Amino acid sequence: MTERTHAPRPLWHPLVAGIALGVTLVFTFLLTGNGLGASGAFARTAAWLGGESAKTNAYLSAFWQSGHPLNNWIVWVVVGVILGALLSAINSGRFRWKLEGAAAIGAGKRIATAFVGGVLAGFGSRVAAGCTSGLGLSGGATLAVSAFVFLAFFFVTGIVVSRIMPKGA
Repeated sequence: MTERTHAPRPLWHPLVAGIALGVTLVFTFLLTGNGLGASGAFARTAAWLGGESAKTNAYLSAFWQSGHPLNNWIVWVVVGVILGALLSAINSGRFRWKLEGAAAIGAGKRIATAFVGGVLAGFGSRVAAGCTSGLGLSGGATLAVSAFVFLAFFFVTGIVVSRIMPKGA
């Protein structure tokens, strides 16, 4: 095992990070004609993986008809986010494999809880017709009422769940 020779770079100030995200959102609108989003990429990928069964599904058929997921801009947004996050973490000295909260409830229960939470978040994003980035950021930037309703429920749910879940180390 190698010892870390450099301390990780400090995190960005939240105000600077928020401004950078806003500038990114504006350029995304200008360059692609679309806002930021993520959950649509997973819906398109699920429809593509579902093949013929997705073709006849009332919900997935619209995504299936859009063809291969890599032909859609939102999938490339998600690919860019993953690669950008990975490169940023490596560049800042913060990249490491770890399981948040595992010390408090155990690794298996933590993985199961994360999986269930991910499924619920994905389901909620499809019911709301968008996720935090698509509906919250992009919808909020265009002053969509649904975005503000979504964000209110998103934050209230986050506060309630954070009070219920045990605190991890």
